[in-house]
Amino acid sequence: MGRAYQNRKESMAKTAASKSKVYSKYGRQLYVIAKQGGIDPAGNLALRSMIDAAKRDQVPAHVIEKAIDKAKGGAGEDYSPAVYEGYGPGNCMVMIEALTDNPNRTITEVRNCFTKTKCKIGAPGSVAHMFDHCAIFVFAGDDEDAVLEALLMADVEVTDIESDDGKITVFAPHTESHKAKLALLEAYPDLEFEVDEIQYLPQMHTDLSGDDIAVMEKFLNMLNDCDDVQNIYHNAQW
Repeated sequence: MGRAYQNRKESMAKTAASKSKVYSKYGRQLYVIAKQGGIDPAGNLALRSMIDAAKRDQVPAHVIEKAIDKAKGGAGEDYSPAVYEGYGPGNCMVMIEALTDNPNRTITEVRNCFTKTKCKIGAPGSVAHMFDHCAIFVFAGDDEDAVLEALLMADVEVTDIESDDGKITVFAPHTESHKAKLALLEAYPDLEFEVDEIQYLPQMHTDLSGDDIAVMEKFLNMLNDCDDVQNIYHNAQW
């Protein structure tokens, strides 16, 4: 495959202005996942994955515990997922994931990020077809054939698998995420994931140069300043 992917840690490290924003975003995601699927990580694989991701990004334990405790009662904020898409500087393509308790507020804030940087927000589906919605797992190893066999034996659909520099990367449709993770953990009980995420991977890239680079960085910073925005994916490279 040879495609570079953006993981949450790298994206946030480039554009988040403070740790508190990273903590807030993880707190909201943990709360929503725990509220929807239960507060026990053993029975809620999505929660387990999010806790692992938060720990990898050095989110303090008390932030994680507070978010899960908040979900225990079942009351509180009612967030829903939203996805926005459009065109950034140099006509690059952008996908934005959000969790919102006020869709009108969120779309207004996201639209402002586009308009203030002379970018163009698109209708649903305008650029999504140019991204693959993938589950991605990265872990130590070098026998990709054995990993692939374990996944196929568990009837997991695998998009691609790579082995490079002592790391194995597995790509699967996002709908296969939980099934793939269970199969990997069953085959390798002590497995530790360096990446365990669902992302939008661009099918092609757009090279930015000149003023477009500065505008893109401003655009990303503005989006990350929106409390409801959780993840940003794009096909720009510079």
